[in-house]
Amino acid sequence: MSSRPLHPRLIEVTQRIIERSRDSRARYLQRLEAAAAKEPVRKGLACTNQAHAWAAAPENDKIMMREMRQPNMAIVSSYNDMLSAHQPLEVFPAIIKAAVREVGATAQFAGGTPAMCDGVTQGQPGMELSLFSRDVIAMSTAVALSHNVFDAALYLGVCDKIIPGLLMGALQFGHLPAVFVPAGPMTSGISNKDKAKVRQLFAEGKCGRDELLASEEGSYHGAGTCTFYGTANSNQMLMEVMGLHLPGAAFVNPNTPLRDALTAAAGRRAAQITALGNEFIPVGKVVDEKAVVNGIVGLLATGGSTNHTIHLIAIAKAAGIEINWDDFHDLSEVTPLLARVYPNGAADVNHFHAAGGMGYLIRELIDAGHMHDDVLTVAGHGLRRYAQEPFLIDSKAEWRDAPAQSGDEAVLRPAGSPFSADGGLRLLSGNVGRAVIKVSAVAPEHRVVEAPAIVFDDQDDVLAAFKRGELEKDFVAVLRFQGPRANGMPELHKLTPALGVLQDRGFKVALVTDGRMSGASGKVPSAIHMTPEVLCGGPLGKVRDGDIIRLDAELGVVEARVDAAEWAKRDCPTADMSKNGHGMGRELFASFRASATGAEEGAIALGLAH
Repeated sequence: MSSRPLHPRLIEVTQRIIERSRDSRARYLQRLEAAAAKEPVRKGLACTNQAHAWAAAPENDKIMMREMRQPNMAIVSSYNDMLSAHQPLEVFPAIIKAAVREVGATAQFAGGTPAMCDGVTQGQPGMELSLFSRDVIAMSTAVALSHNVFDAALYLGVCDKIIPGLLMGALQFGHLPAVFVPAGPMTSGISNKDKAKVRQLFAEGKCGRDELLASEEGSYHGAGTCTFYGTANSNQMLMEVMGLHLPGAAFVNPNTPLRDALTAAAGRRAAQITALGNEFIPVGKVVDEKAVVNGIVGLLATGGSTNHTIHLIAIAKAAGIEINWDDFHDLSEVTPLLARVYPNGAADVNHFHAAGGMGYLIRELIDAGHMHDDVLTVAGHGLRRYAQEPFLIDSKAEWRDAPAQSGDEAVLRPAGSPFSADGGLRLLSGNVGRAVIKVSAVAPEHRVVEAPAIVFDDQDDVLAAFKRGELEKDFVAVLRFQGPRANGMPELHKLTPALGVLQDRGFKVALVTDGRMSGASGKVPSAIHMTPEVLCGGPLGKVRDGDIIRLDAELGVVEARVDAAEWAKRDCPTADMSKNGHGMGRELFASFRASATGAEEGAIALGLAH
């Protein structure tokens, strides 16, 4: 099939991002060019610096480093063995080091970054560190690379804040090539539908904790990422459509020969694209305006995580590129939804991969004019290289074209017959502020809710009211003081089972909050990331119990139906956030909370001015 011309909306949004970012992007690229070197960067160090840098290296590696001709790769990893997604990364450095030696290069483990799991901290005090762990990861990435002895870097990571943090850090060293190396999803366990059913039964008191734990262990049962399509797997999709993985690397299971072959291939490829050779591909040029737009389109076409309406903004900012929620909304109106993976469907990412996966998806989007093909990737020029999938041949990864037909159109469809004509992510605005909503998993009959507000300041108060039987009615839960500056913007996903129960009982329910819901945002309509946040005077704070709230996801409206004169007289409340400032390390993040930008600005606590 020949490609159609680029969709006019894709051209329009890309061009306005280019214009909006012209000055900041130019400054970023100027610094990139100034930092790039045509010889090993370690050559510029004094002898004592050099000796320190390779004192513990194997003797043969020392010989190559002393010769000052071959590239030296940095390995930055989020490995830990508590978290299933990161446990497989333990063996990756040895695989990479052996692979780069095959092409006459060296590699060193430059540093580790923290990696926390929202699935473990969900609903707990530690969750209030989660969003800012992204910025800590960016800083720790910079520390790892600050020794200035590397000619390229390989980034090992997977989950929610880890990939955005690694990429934000990598972009501060934009003159270095960067290859991202994933671990892959765990094999499929019990179905996501069955898991969600047991969670709801537990919320209703109809099953016990032993049954709930058995269900959860049947789902989260081995090494690799969770198999639902939340933020972790949305990360891997993004790295692929932005050209930062090797093609088809995202969803190959860990601890398999193909996974190890892809890891080795990533090391060899990183060694081939340094400034010392003839194919220099610095990460700061891979992540340009077109790549960012491709990332947004990929997110929309797959029904990906709402967290990326925050993270992609921060990533783009790190490369001198300015995007906002209008860009997401306008692209969503014309981007076809081609995948249904839980929570937007019954399948998991293994089913998606088996049906054709990323190679099929990318080809469909390019051919339909919904993605830019003319981009630079770690595999070379052109995103069409990613319309391929890897196979194991003689113990090495080789590539061939992705299948021409979807293996299961209940999971993955061609662009000509999508699940929906739009991407299911929408901007909401009104007198309470601006928010985003993901409707790809919300049934059409639930997309408009008009009901009295019940105002809460803590998610536990919502659950307590549910248990007391006080929420057996139509209502909109207005949950305040959940933004970045209030308490670090924790995910509120533990509200989903209770609100889902009420919706299933026939009540009209919705959530409006300045907090996050999660990559698993599901069937209950939720206006999230409300900005400005209430702690900073956001008008959502003017809502009182009993005010009629209208959430209309079809028309893009979220508003309090209160007389304008009365609304203007109301003050925003103050909050006592003292209980959120201590315990579980939260006191260490006070400066992050104090300096964080708003959700639509990426909730950034770092200095990323260009």
